[in-house]
Amino acid sequence: MSQEKPSGFSNFINQKLLPPIMKFVNTKAIVALQNGMIYSLPFIIIGSIFLILSNIPIPAVSNAINASGWGAFFSQAYSTTFSLMGLWAAIGIAYIYVKNEGYEPLAPGLTSAAIFLMLQNLSVDNPMLGALTNGIASGKSTMAAKAVTANIDKLPQIIQDYMKSPVTGVINTKWLGGDGMIAAILVGLLVGWIYSKIMKAGWTIKLPKQVPAAVSNQFTAMIPSGILLTGGMLIYAAFSTFAHSDFLTWIYNTLQIPLQGISDSFGGALAIGFLVPFFWFFGVHGGLIMGSLVAPMLQANTADNANLFHAGKLTLAQGAHIVTNEFYNNFINLTGSGITIGLIIFIFVAARSKQLKEIGKLELVPGLFNINEPFLFGLPIVMNPFLVIPFFLTPVVVAASTYLVISTGIVPPLNGVAAPWTTPAIISGFLIGGWKMAIWQACTLLISTLIYWPFARKYDKILLEREHKAAESK
Repeated sequence: MSQEKPSGFSNFINQKLLPPIMKFVNTKAIVALQNGMIYSLPFIIIGSIFLILSNIPIPAVSNAINASGWGAFFSQAYSTTFSLMGLWAAIGIAYIYVKNEGYEPLAPGLTSAAIFLMLQNLSVDNPMLGALTNGIASGKSTMAAKAVTANIDKLPQIIQDYMKSPVTGVINTKWLGGDGMIAAILVGLLVGWIYSKIMKAGWTIKLPKQVPAAVSNQFTAMIPSGILLTGGMLIYAAFSTFAHSDFLTWIYNTLQIPLQGISDSFGGALAIGFLVPFFWFFGVHGGLIMGSLVAPMLQANTADNANLFHAGKLTLAQGAHIVTNEFYNNFINLTGSGITIGLIIFIFVAARSKQLKEIGKLELVPGLFNINEPFLFGLPIVMNPFLVIPFFLTPVVVAASTYLVISTGIVPPLNGVAAPWTTPAIISGFLIGGWKMAIWQACTLLISTLIYWPFARKYDKILLEREHKAAESK
């Protein structure tokens, strides 16, 4: 195929827009964020299996599991894997940052975990507060909240105060998962950066070479870790004294809630759906760029939905999110960036040109597992004006329609189960949202086919004409 002359717009994108974006994506902090959060992936995926087992959507099976006691075991496994994604992120980000700077990374990773725990109040609300707010249900009898309060008021004041006071000396696991994600990122990045600066400055305890490395490394880490832990303690003291709160609560209220709201909006869904193929069209990894920007918020949204699903409260009214990490992986990027399954279907049903048929054979199997680089660079789609419209349009239409079918209640919110991004379509839909979501995912494959078909047919005709001319010229 002849080379298309780059347009002024293409030159602007490649020369003015992409360089600063790529410079940002390749900064030490963003690289540490991307690669550090990957350490939480095994716990998220394996934890999702326990989440499914503890909430199988078949009442008879679910009741049998709970009656056998296995439901509690599965819940325990979920709560100590998936639900701790913030903690894993804090460790992984600091670990990768320091490792990339060329220093032994385990000590800063553990230091990050310690500071992440240090910056929260070690307390949880007394369980009796729930009774005061919601009442008590026991068997077939229920005591209203008003009646609970009236009866508690008959107790001596010292007992009332004890029952209403928070439970102290415990780690609040609320902050170890999605709710603490932004704080975990900030802690991981700051620990990694400061630890590396201290190491470069040479503020370390140096032992003789004869000392085993396992011992020497811990003494080397003592001063930078000690400085960081002392700083974490002072930050906790400042928030406790002056703000009567803690760092994690403050970050959640001032940063995470607004950012999650933006990522979970209709406009946010459309922006993500457009920008992933937009960057890919110019040969830059759109998933990498957008993942760097939105993955933390989308994973936090996923964690919120998983907790609601685990508690049997997965509804929009209870605070479930529409746009989650699975919305991104299993709808916006379904069968690969640009949702190119429609192009595969056209090729195997109606393509006549040899070029499309051959590349279709190469793309079929990878496309089933959401990998479409053979199309992006082999067809190619990158910088191909004949396919730019469906490549941009399909993810936007799918993002908008998926948002609407969830927001209107046609299908339920995504349940927080983290199906691996290579899980084939329809199967992944069932895992992340049940049979209704599987049916809707099949509908999105049809949407892709309808959008790509007329453009692919025209492109196929152009390629066929070129092939005939090439054959006649021989």
